[in-house]
Amino acid sequence: MLTRLIIRIVGLCARHPWPVILASLALAIASTAYTLRHFEINADIDELISSKLDWRQREIAYHQQFPQSMQLILVVVDGPTPELTDAAADALAQDLAKKKDLFRSVDVKGGGEFFRRNGLLYLSTDKLEGVTGQLTRAGPLIGALASDPSLRGLVQALSFALMGVQQQEISLDSMAHTLDMVAEPIETIEAGRTAVFSWKALLQGGPVEPGQLRRFIAAWPYLNSGELEPAAKAISAIRASTEDLKLAATDHVRVRITGPAPISDEELASANEGLLLNGLITAALILAILWLALRSVRLVVMVSITLGIGLVITAAIGIMMFGSLNPISVAFAVLFLGLGADFAIQFTVRYRAQRHYASDLYAALAETADRVGAPLTLAAAAAAAGFLAFLPTPYAGLAQLGTIAGAGMVVAYVASLTLLPALIAIVNPPSEPRSLRLPALAPVDGWLKRHRILIVALTAAVSIAGLPALAHLQFDFDPLHLRPDTSEAVSTIRELSKDPNSAVNAAQVLAKSPQEAADVAKRLAALPEVAQVRTLESFVPAEQDRKLPLIKRAAQALRASLERSVRAAPSDTENVAALRRGVANLRQAAGDAKGAGAEAARRLADALERLANGDQAQRAAVEAAFTVPLKAGLADLRDGLHAAQVTRANLPESIKRDWVGADGINRVEIAPKGDVNDDATLRRFARAVLTVAPNATGQGIATPEWGDTIVWSFEVAAGVALVSIALILWIVLRRFGDVLLTLIPLLVAAAATLSICGLTGFALNYANIIALPVLLGVGVAFKIYYILAWRRGQTDFLQSALTRAVFFSALLTATAFGSLWLSAHPGTSSMGKLLALSLACTLASAVLFQPALMGEPRKRKGDPPPGMGSALTAG
Repeated sequence: MLTRLIIRIVGLCARHPWPVILASLALAIASTAYTLRHFEINADIDELISSKLDWRQREIAYHQQFPQSMQLILVVVDGPTPELTDAAADALAQDLAKKKDLFRSVDVKGGGEFFRRNGLLYLSTDKLEGVTGQLTRAGPLIGALASDPSLRGLVQALSFALMGVQQQEISLDSMAHTLDMVAEPIETIEAGRTAVFSWKALLQGGPVEPGQLRRFIAAWPYLNSGELEPAAKAISAIRASTEDLKLAATDHVRVRITGPAPISDEELASANEGLLLNGLITAALILAILWLALRSVRLVVMVSITLGIGLVITAAIGIMMFGSLNPISVAFAVLFLGLGADFAIQFTVRYRAQRHYASDLYAALAETADRVGAPLTLAAAAAAAGFLAFLPTPYAGLAQLGTIAGAGMVVAYVASLTLLPALIAIVNPPSEPRSLRLPALAPVDGWLKRHRILIVALTAAVSIAGLPALAHLQFDFDPLHLRPDTSEAVSTIRELSKDPNSAVNAAQVLAKSPQEAADVAKRLAALPEVAQVRTLESFVPAEQDRKLPLIKRAAQALRASLERSVRAAPSDTENVAALRRGVANLRQAAGDAKGAGAEAARRLADALERLANGDQAQRAAVEAAFTVPLKAGLADLRDGLHAAQVTRANLPESIKRDWVGADGINRVEIAPKGDVNDDATLRRFARAVLTVAPNATGQGIATPEWGDTIVWSFEVAAGVALVSIALILWIVLRRFGDVLLTLIPLLVAAAATLSICGLTGFALNYANIIALPVLLGVGVAFKIYYILAWRRGQTDFLQSALTRAVFFSALLTATAFGSLWLSAHPGTSSMGKLLALSLACTLASAVLFQPALMGEPRKRKGDPPPGMGSALTAG
């Protein structure tokens, strides 16, 4: 009944082509207009997983309380000295804060007026005692520098220090590091290079910690959801401000941009990189393959028109159903071209084969419909079932792709049996002069028949031998690993992940009150898997009753030094005279002594002498290298000596906003211990945190949950697909043995694909797992073509027109999938690689293994004599 209906439909469309063509064109034009008007890509990969899952609901609740966690732009400022880093970060933040139309807020993390005033309170009590004691002893030096921030003042401060050596209060060796630090920028400028100097490093008596050379600016932008890259304007503004302030040129500062918003934008940008060129190359290759398969310009054009119309209709259907596409479902176009072309090629190649035996166009189309109607229907139904298998799973991203691709299979199927015959009838290609069979492959067919038992046995042995490799199958579902390494945002966040203080892959717990947050934090801090726990209370310094008196005493001791009036700037002659006095003092202090201190003193004396004998521009450069950070440091010192009691209530609003939500919800941040990029480490951390705080969320919890959800979806979808495809096959084939003959090669191809992945270490990820439904869809279609042809008595498959159609269909599909391989986006590229691998395994299983597995066709009443089956079926 189905075949007779398809024959009637094809005949009707062929004899009345223009209504079909005009209706198809009208539908295509309407679909194109709708798609162009409503096309949108949702780049939020969190939306790929169902929001109904418990861990996703916790994640959504967290983002609702702290929306900046998903919309943040993090500007990383790295400088050669703490002073230059602080100055650059403050200048950039102040410039960005003026752009009220682009940013909701801009804050320097750990910076600003609050931390300048109260920064000393965040030192440990012991360290603060050391710092304040050192500052107090350095009062005369500070006074000299504060009253005369010039080369003259620098030399005077140095003379005060040398007086301490003369009076035997300190040793010259203890000053060696200081003297070498002062000499180094002078020598650097003398060599023609730009020099920097840090008074903070000098005060600390050693190299500064890496964290002191880095500042973070948290910019919360207004995102333009209507654009492909919503944060693009804000990011451009940051780069423009960096350029305008000449931070790299004048302060030798490096500014990088990362955070959730830039990473999302860069992901879309990388996915679109080279898209036009790759699309043009792919289109050219597809046309070439169609020409090799069809050998007719008219047929190539008609198939191309059919595919184009089907593609735009499928796109419109997808956008109508979901409103926007996601980073996975955008691949529907490649799937449609790959699988939709299969239907068109099967129909057209069969038409060519029948046209060789029937010169009448309509008779050839009717015979084609008779031959391919049932196989195409069954293949379309099975392929759609494979794609729709993810619908019952929480993997919403792939379920969306499956739904659109399933709809595309229906569109491609209908177009191949309606529009394509109508177009062929319009162009009326000439009769085929030669048969499409390939007699040259007859010996291979014969060899396969004679050794079918061996082929089946070897295939079974290889498949079974490869099963242990499945235990080594890797799953990498960390979304960060599927971002391009060349991306600034991704490379920066990966670098930050190595620093435990950056809290990359941290977990988050929401608490209803400060007391609850404190209780949870205390229990979590005791876990061996946890490196650090922070709450808003972490910003209230401990032991303030001991620290404030220390700061107050230092302020009293330094008041006179810091409040001195500034002397008039010296002339160059006065600077030269001061330099020469400094040279004399240093040489006198060194004398004929040996040791590090004497060597450092002579080194600095030589440098000062050369500077005194040099030109004025060189002296100005040296003075700037010392005095620019000096002035900033003195200003910070004045502010820091006015520290006051810090409480939760008087913390800045910018800090409170990061730790207390709009509903008064308190955030607890838990940083993992160890390598946060290691899956096993992160899983242990997540399990430990969830045992204490079952409501935990954040990236440290979400990444393992992502993996578990996708693996579970993979298993469920595989079961659903196999069961549904088996049911469809049973309904049509009505023989359990024939169903097995169709499914066994499919399972062999799937096992081979996954075994190769396990052996080569090729990891499955949230993007390339799409190969599962594609393998089922393409694989079952090829197997169905062979099983139905075999049931009709066909043999000698390699030399048949059917294998010709399957080969070119597979080649075209591989080309379409290969275009994904060329993508600059690692996730998309891995998708193309795994699709190509699965297609190769599927094709080998269909062409070589399945004919051997099926053997000779069953004998039925009315079957033609041996040898006639192949001729009558035209391959």
